[in-house]
Amino acid sequence: MELKFTKDNFEQLVLQADKPVLVDFWATWCMPCRMLAPTIEEIAEEADGRAYVGKVNVDEEPQLAIQYGVRSIPTLIFFRDGKEVGRMVGVQDKEDIETQLY
Repeated sequence: MELKFTKDNFEQLVLQADKPVLVDFWATWCMPCRMLAPTIEEIAEEADGRAYVGKVNVDEEPQLAIQYGVRSIPTLIFFRDGKEVGRMVGVQDKEDIETQLY
């Protein structure tokens, strides 16, 4: 299941998570984001308790984008134990994303 991360739940759902977390920073008007969306949805469905996968809409949550230095979208940030452990910018292959996540 794909989660929606906001400034109100980010700390609890991402920084305090007991599993790896993939955060997709995106926007509705971003064509590369739309191209990547089905891949992120698939990863979220297949994560099956191994990881959390969700999105941050940069138009709705600009402070999170600023806080994490997101300058281009889509940006995927990977977290473990509350810390950023990896980052990818642009449309990526599913296999590459899963390698980084797990």
